[in-house]
Amino acid sequence: MTQTQSPALNALIEAQLDELVAIRHDLHAHPEILFTEERTSQVVQRELTKLGITFRTSMGGREPNTGFGVVAHIPATVDNPGDCIGLRADMDALPIEEANDMAYKSTKPGQMHACGHDGHTTILIGVARVLSQLEHRPNPVTLVFQPAEEGGGGGDKMCRDGALDGDEANGFGPSVKRMYGLHGWPDLPLGSVATKPGPLLAATDTFDITIKGVQGHAAYPHLCVDPVVAASQIVSMAQSIASRTTRPTDSVVVTFGSMHAGSAYNVIPEICTLKGTVRTLDMETRATTRKRFFELVEQGARAMGCEANIKWNDGYPVTLNDAAEADRVAQIAEQAEVVNEFQWVKDPQMGGEDFAYYALRVPACFYMIGLSEPGRDPFPGLHTPSFDFNDRAIPVGMEMMCRLALS
Repeated sequence: MTQTQSPALNALIEAQLDELVAIRHDLHAHPEILFTEERTSQVVQRELTKLGITFRTSMGGREPNTGFGVVAHIPATVDNPGDCIGLRADMDALPIEEANDMAYKSTKPGQMHACGHDGHTTILIGVARVLSQLEHRPNPVTLVFQPAEEGGGGGDKMCRDGALDGDEANGFGPSVKRMYGLHGWPDLPLGSVATKPGPLLAATDTFDITIKGVQGHAAYPHLCVDPVVAASQIVSMAQSIASRTTRPTDSVVVTFGSMHAGSAYNVIPEICTLKGTVRTLDMETRATTRKRFFELVEQGARAMGCEANIKWNDGYPVTLNDAAEADRVAQIAEQAEVVNEFQWVKDPQMGGEDFAYYALRVPACFYMIGLSEPGRDPFPGLHTPSFDFNDRAIPVGMEMMCRLALS
C-alpha cells in the first residue's frame, strides 16, 4: 500500500465507526446460534445491497445449498489484477445466558454473543464499506460471512457450497487464492495483533463412550460387573496417551468432561457413559491418538469384564497457518496505523476453529486482535456470560483486513 493510500484508508474507516458500532450493538442484542442466523444474514445482505456489492446466499447449511451464509465479491479496479483475496467473518452466537446489563444486551434468553462474532461480522461489513469506496483496488476480494462456527462446521459447509470457488460469469470473480480470518482475543491488549506460522489452534475431536456391565445389588459386587469401576480405570489409562504414546515435544489433551451412571446408593448400574474431547496439533498425532484411544478403551473395558462402545466424532482440523501468509500478516501489522504492536504467538492454543477448513484449501492465516485495556483487566473471557466484544477493536480489525485485501 502506498503512503498516499494510508491516510485515505484510515479516514474512510474513521468515518464509518459510529454506524458500525450501532450495527455491532444491534447484532449483539439479537444473537442467533448455529444454523439459525437468519436475521444476522439479513443485516449483512442489507448492508451489501446498499453498497451495490454482488452477493449470494443460502450457503453453509447442514444440507447443500441451504443455510444463512453469504458470499460477496468486490472486483479489482485494475486491468491486470492480483490474486483473489478471501476475508472471513463468523456470524453465530452461543447458547449462554448473558450476565451483562447494558442497553444492547441480548434480547434472547439463553443466547448471547459470548465469542465476539458480532464484532467479527461488523468488521467485515466495515471492510466492505471501505473497499467499495476505494478508487484503486489491485486485487479482487471475496467476503465470506459464515454461519455455525460454534460446533456446526460452517466453514467446511461454506467450502462445500463453493464459497472459495468464484464464478466470474455471474459476478463473483475468480477463485480465492489466499484467505484471512481474525478473532478478538481477551488476553491481548487493545491495538495488538498476534499470530504464528504452522499450527495455531488444535484439532477438536470428541467422543461418546458407553460401558456396559451387569447390574446388581451394591452389597454383592461379586455377582455383578461394575461399569463404573471400568470407566474409572479407562479415564486414568487414557491419560497415558499424552505421557507414553505421544512424542514429548508434541501436544495432546484427552479430557473426560462427563461421566454418568446409576441413580441409587445401593445399585451397581448396568451402564456408565463418558463424554469428552481430544485435542491435537498434528495430523499424524491425531491419527495415532485415535487408534490408541480405541485400544485402551476397548481393551480396558474387556479386562474389567465389560463391553465398550465408542462413538468418535471428528471435529475441526488443526488450524494451520501458511508461513508466508503469517509473515504477510506480521508485515501488514507493522504498517497499520492503529496497530500498536505485533506479537508472534509462542505456543499453539488448544482451542479449535473452523477457519481450519479454508486453510486446508488455500494458503491462509488466522490471527488475533487484542481486546483488553486498562479499566477492564482482566477482560472477560471467551464463552463466558460477561464477555462483550470491545468496540475500540473494530478499527484495528478493519485496517488489518483492508490492508490484507490490498496487499
